[in-house]
Amino acid sequence: MNARSLDLLEYESLRALIARYTGSEPGRRLLASVEPVSGRAALETALSETREAVSYLQEAAAPQTRSSSAAAPVAFRFDNLPDVGASVARLRIEGASLEGAEIAALVGFLERAMEVRAALAPLGGRFPLLAGRARAIGDFRQALREISGKVLPDGSVADGASVALARIRRDIERQRRAIHESLERFLKAHREDGMLQEEFITIRNGRFVVPVLPGARKHVPGVVHGSSGSGHTLFLEPLETLEMNNDLVRLVEEELREVHRILLEISARLREHARELHSTSEALAALDLVFAKARFAGEFNATIPAFSPEEEPVLRLKGARHPLLEDLFRRQRKKVVPVSLELDASRRTLLISGPNTGGKTVAMKTVGLLALMAQSGLPVPAEEAVFPLFDDVLADIGDNQSIEQSLSSFSAHVARIKEMVEAATSGSLVLLDELGRATDPEEGGALGVAILEEFRQHGTFTLASTHLLALKVYGANTPGVVNGSMGFNEQTLEPTYVLRLGSPGKSAGLEIATRLGLPARLIERAHAAMSSRERDIARFLNELETRITEASAETEAIRRREGELAMREAQFDRRMEQREAARLRELERRAEEVQKAFEKQANEIIERLLSSAEQRKQAERALRDVARAKREFAEQVKALPSRQGSSAAPKPPPAAGGIREGMRVKLKDVSGVARVRKVLSNGRFEVEVGVLKVQARPEDVLEILPEKGEAGARLPEGVTLKGGPRWDTLTREINVIGKSGDDAVLEVDEFLDSAFLAGVTRVRVIHGHGMGILKKRLHEVFKKHPLVARYELASPAEGGAGATIVEIKEN
Repeated sequence: MNARSLDLLEYESLRALIARYTGSEPGRRLLASVEPVSGRAALETALSETREAVSYLQEAAAPQTRSSSAAAPVAFRFDNLPDVGASVARLRIEGASLEGAEIAALVGFLERAMEVRAALAPLGGRFPLLAGRARAIGDFRQALREISGKVLPDGSVADGASVALARIRRDIERQRRAIHESLERFLKAHREDGMLQEEFITIRNGRFVVPVLPGARKHVPGVVHGSSGSGHTLFLEPLETLEMNNDLVRLVEEELREVHRILLEISARLREHARELHSTSEALAALDLVFAKARFAGEFNATIPAFSPEEEPVLRLKGARHPLLEDLFRRQRKKVVPVSLELDASRRTLLISGPNTGGKTVAMKTVGLLALMAQSGLPVPAEEAVFPLFDDVLADIGDNQSIEQSLSSFSAHVARIKEMVEAATSGSLVLLDELGRATDPEEGGALGVAILEEFRQHGTFTLASTHLLALKVYGANTPGVVNGSMGFNEQTLEPTYVLRLGSPGKSAGLEIATRLGLPARLIERAHAAMSSRERDIARFLNELETRITEASAETEAIRRREGELAMREAQFDRRMEQREAARLRELERRAEEVQKAFEKQANEIIERLLSSAEQRKQAERALRDVARAKREFAEQVKALPSRQGSSAAPKPPPAAGGIREGMRVKLKDVSGVARVRKVLSNGRFEVEVGVLKVQARPEDVLEILPEKGEAGARLPEGVTLKGGPRWDTLTREINVIGKSGDDAVLEVDEFLDSAFLAGVTRVRVIHGHGMGILKKRLHEVFKKHPLVARYELASPAEGGAGATIVEIKEN
């Protein structure tokens, strides 16, 4: 990207802004290397990584929103992460030893690295790119266990780092106590003889000494290790402690040698992981930068930009804000007016006009800086952002005059545009501030038109600001060029900073001068000096601005009205859904009551059946009663209000004349297949369902079923159908007393299959009392059997604990 443009668009200031959200020096160094690039794949990966980090932080801030079965993200930061780059580089030198402080920093760094790895690596399903970064962090748990506790956070080696060091330090402590005791005896002995300057023990040159008067040197044997600045105090090591101090110095030297040996050992252990340390350092720096971008996105309500296809380039911004301006305004408790615009392949040039200090330059800088941010893999402060993939951003913004280079404003302006014309391609973004400025307006306008036309021929995306009429006319009459205007409030004489596309804006220079306090006589004189053509144009632009403002207000009112109508419609739909849900709940409640009544009646019928000795007659009578009760239940349910408030038209029944003896039919409210046994004279017919014989009407028939071999009943080749057994009574039984467990299970399983196919709903399995082993085995089968609805021990009249009653699911 063009270095001059990066400077004009304050790219370095942007990096400084984002650096506030980094936590480590390596992360800040990595951010300093971030620059706009043109590789689509790399950019999309970087932006996807940032998107994952944004989602991660959002979930970490509200982990309760996820189900307990999913691992919740853990919030972590990179603040005060040690910079271990130099230490890792030293480890690459064979035999080099790290200092204690360096090892302590490395231990802290690795502990933080393990926390990050543990937090991110298991989340590959939801955050694959972040998890990939985390997997680049080495596993240092074993190394940390070996090193942990040997070097303290302040860089000193702990006593327990080795057995020898602990012994040496104990000896040093004993030696120091012995020297102190000796010197205290010395002080006590000379307290009254006037030899002492003060009564305390201090250290000089690593040896314990006492302060004495200069004259005491002749009377007290010992070694002088220095004097005070005034010369009135000598620091004397008494002769009696000389050997003791020598022993202490020897112990201290042993301690230093042992500490150095321990540091060498730890350094060698870390050197084994030098490559992993390097990759871990890079991974944490990259993660620090990714999460800094995500925190910036959260702080500035930024979005992840998208890139339009190369064959259909689009530049679309909605609610875009300049990040540096927004940061400044936040400190001043102000709000930035966002910018929205859209250009595409058919409209590549935007000409922005409007009042002075109206925000034209800020609008162009916002577009330019956000384009650079997108191509740096950074989130942009906007509601929506789509950019073409630019190969360069070329900008001419501000006054580039230079006394040193003998360049006037116009000369610098032209020189810069010359460079831009030479560098521009169809993949460039061109930003031109006050095009045609600093010269005669007529010539400047003509030059500006020529320059814009040159960039239009190149196919660049171009944004230019101007006050010149020639350029406004060019924008209105040239295909692919769009006029835009910055808003101006005629009542307050202040700019609104709102960019509107579709029409040019007036400069409002005299109005702005009035607001800024220029004397009224000068304003009046300026109005009088304007030509009638200029006044007419100003009046036209003023009226156009007013109409655009009114149209925008009406459009906004319509949009609000549509929103209100949509909200009212949604509320109405919710009320209707609630009302329908209430009706359905009432339906379910009444149906449940009817069903309970039906079940109660059915149970009473079954109880009568079980208590009667005339099983067959009672069984047939009970079945007729159950069928009648079931039909009555179905009719009562039909009488309830339907889900839609009206019942669908019933399917017409088969004609009575079409039903003949021997036909297989499907009846209402009967789960099994019925066979017509007799056609009666009253239009009804007698059907047999299992063991039950009932009379039915033609309207009770839902469907006439084909016989085997008829059309619609043919079986696939190689498939045969074997008829099931006939059952003559409701309650059937099987006796498996004396059978082995496996044989009994096999027979009972076949028995249940036959009962199900025959439509039997209740059977008895006789297993006897014995030791209960067979009963227990069969009960385990019933518990898991797909055809068994429920089972229980038989009543005393049916065999008690020696038999089990099994109820079979309806087919």
